[in-house]
Amino acid sequence: MSRTLRRLVGLAGAAALVAVPALPSQAADSAIHQSTSSLAAAAAPLSVSTALGQQDGSTQTVRGHVVGQPTASDAVIRDGFPNDYAIAIAASAGETDTSKILYVQLPSALRSQWGLASNPDLMGQQVDITGALAAYFSHPGVKSTSSIALADGSTPEEPGDPDEPTDPGTPTDPGSYYDGTAGLSGQALKDELHGIISNQTVLSYSQVWDGLKDVDEDTQDTSSVRLLYSGTTSPKSNNGGGVDNWNREHVWAKSHGDFGTSNGPGTDLHHLRPTDVTVNSARGNLDFDNGGSENAEAPGNYADGDSWEPRDAVKGDVARMIFYMAVRYEAGDRVDLEVNDQVGNGSNPYMGRLSVLKQWSQEDPPDAFEQRRNDRIQANWQGNRNPFIDHPEWVESIW
Repeated sequence: MSRTLRRLVGLAGAAALVAVPALPSQAADSAIHQSTSSLAAAAAPLSVSTALGQQDGSTQTVRGHVVGQPTASDAVIRDGFPNDYAIAIAASAGETDTSKILYVQLPSALRSQWGLASNPDLMGQQVDITGALAAYFSHPGVKSTSSIALADGSTPEEPGDPDEPTDPGTPTDPGSYYDGTAGLSGQALKDELHGIISNQTVLSYSQVWDGLKDVDEDTQDTSSVRLLYSGTTSPKSNNGGGVDNWNREHVWAKSHGDFGTSNGPGTDLHHLRPTDVTVNSARGNLDFDNGGSENAEAPGNYADGDSWEPRDAVKGDVARMIFYMAVRYEAGDRVDLEVNDQVGNGSNPYMGRLSVLKQWSQEDPPDAFEQRRNDRIQANWQGNRNPFIDHPEWVESIW
């Protein structure tokens, strides 16, 4: 027996070594190949640290502890999970440094069993995750996840009975709100959603002030609102048109379709957000795209001659507001709004860039603040919802 063969067989155990007879050269080469293949197949999963440094798109299995749910490129929450769309894993169950954490995208087939909103007891569990090593939330991660298993080989418990009380941190279940959408996609889904969300209370432009003070109320300081682009807060009473005030930003620029502040598209809370007056002015009526120069007053936001890029933490929020408007306002409404894959749309009733907005929606899924906002708009003001917050997967189904 050759020295190489003896070493390979030794890795499989001493008993196997005793059982192997002397082999001719060709058979020995075959045994070496088979033993090497078996060892490769049984190779240990990658560590999280290795996966963080190997973002090459290759399909790998990674082992780590579930440490929470990513909600932004630099944020992982450990409770009050807003949905089942993603988890985060690390080498240790107590890791909080996002630079040492891998973000994992959960496709729809894996969410009910592995999403943290449905399965909060998975926190701290060690899991093996197989998927493509690629950035998610503009952060090292795993995308196109094909399988997840507990590292000890056991099976996680099924989610609790739907009739059990929900965790107070989970978003409102819209119940039968989307009845009629099952099995639909493309234009048929868009048409059905239009009919559902068009049943709303229409606000005046002055009512928008009070609406924003409610739906964008800061979770840590109820006397303030959270500003969309800067991420800072401002007292609710500081609304107005002055340089240091906050005002009503039309995320779908009101000149794109020339609807202004008219009741309906011009007063719809689903795309109106508080912003610093001068930052609002800097965004103007630009379409959305990547690139440009950073805004000095709102770091993380960029602009060039024809587009605006919001900070990472609200890229998905912006995209889902644009998709809402394109479904809510159709022919027969005051204006027919559509998304397209270009910038520089001017006064035409279009907003772009579609391909970038789709990417943003995927990389920045709905967080707890966005879900709460959707709930409050329905319960307190307009009676309708943004379907792309409840079902982000519908973006791809329609566009």
